[in-house]
Amino acid sequence: MIETERLPMDADTAWATSDAAQERLRQRRRADTRLWLMGIGAVAIAMALLATLLGSIVISSWTAWTQTSIRLDIAIPADAVNPEDPFRARYSTFVDQALFDLFPDVDTPEEQRLMRSMASNGAQFFVRDRVVADPDLIGDTFSLWVPAADPIDQLHKGVVDRNLPPNRRNVTDSQIAIYDRLVEDGRLRSTFNWTLFSQADSRFPELAGLKGALWGSFYLLLVCFLISFPTGIAAAIYLEEFAPKNRLTDIIEVNINNLAAVPSIVFGLLGLAVFLQVFGLPRSAPLVGGMVLSLMTLPTIIIATRSALKQVPPSIREAALGVGASRLQTVTHHVLPVAMPGILTGTIIGLAQALGETAPLLLIGMNAFITAAPDSMLSPSTALPTQIFIWFDSPERGFVARTSAAIVVLLGFLITMNATAVFLRQRFQTKW
Repeated sequence: MIETERLPMDADTAWATSDAAQERLRQRRRADTRLWLMGIGAVAIAMALLATLLGSIVISSWTAWTQTSIRLDIAIPADAVNPEDPFRARYSTFVDQALFDLFPDVDTPEEQRLMRSMASNGAQFFVRDRVVADPDLIGDTFSLWVPAADPIDQLHKGVVDRNLPPNRRNVTDSQIAIYDRLVEDGRLRSTFNWTLFSQADSRFPELAGLKGALWGSFYLLLVCFLISFPTGIAAAIYLEEFAPKNRLTDIIEVNINNLAAVPSIVFGLLGLAVFLQVFGLPRSAPLVGGMVLSLMTLPTIIIATRSALKQVPPSIREAALGVGASRLQTVTHHVLPVAMPGILTGTIIGLAQALGETAPLLLIGMNAFITAAPDSMLSPSTALPTQIFIWFDSPERGFVARTSAAIVVLLGFLITMNATAVFLRQRFQTKW
């Protein structure tokens, strides 16, 4: 066995093993533990608040995903509709008569008025579309499911408490009695609310949909992408790869960073003053909205592109220049492809931010009541954020759930776009 000589303990070693040093070490460990617990607690609180927010929105939107319909036997008299022009008939009288035929014992004017209000005001258009699609129904009787009015829809979904006093609910006792008879006869059903995606806005909650807002948001993002993507990338490439480093470029860089922090309503004021008042572009058009949002998105894309270009190793540029490539060839053939995942990520995040903006769109009039989906970039339109604003301001109870449903749809698009950005970065980013 080899014996080792034990060295004498110096002053520093003696202090490190002393009780005071051990107590300091325990204090540091307790501080680290407290910091760790505080971090975990902060994350837990943030997740709980986020879950509460999302949960409340989803729960509030639950009733908007289904639609209550009434099955009516519609009789179309042969002398009431002209087969050559079926659009001009008064289809509301056919809906009213179908309701009267279900309950012949209801004969007082007041009760008949309440009965007519059981079906939606838009039920006549469902009958019209069915007759126009099949003119052979003229002079015949057919069954058709038509949407129920909003109070009956809320009653069927349990939103309206039938046990409340009559002065505290928007359905009368007579309407509840008629509703019960419809349920007993199997003439009421709840199905998925395809109207939410197939129809544009309406004054009646049971007929209001997001089709116009979805198409308006699509045109908005298309214009925004076509303007901001090439312009932002070109500006970033010039500033990062070709522009001389002087006072002018420093001022430009500072202003680009400042523009990224400017409130969005300022861009709306700029669009109102320049695009609408100076150039006379049409109000409420997706073209104007896309141009305004592109101004707001440009700084984000420029900053993200420059950051992606900076992350390309200098050896890529040096190798390309060493084999005789020009600076333009070096950037376009070597640097830009490597930086493209980061550029796409910044672009998608910028577009997602633009999709959720409301203030600039309100200032250029994209909160108008539009009952048809836009067919071009110059047609009046709304967008998802402004549609949410319009529905939130509506007094009808049915719009509460539809507002939450529209928020869920908007959040779905934002989450999808951000997830796509993360996927592109992870999938195509080059590891060095």
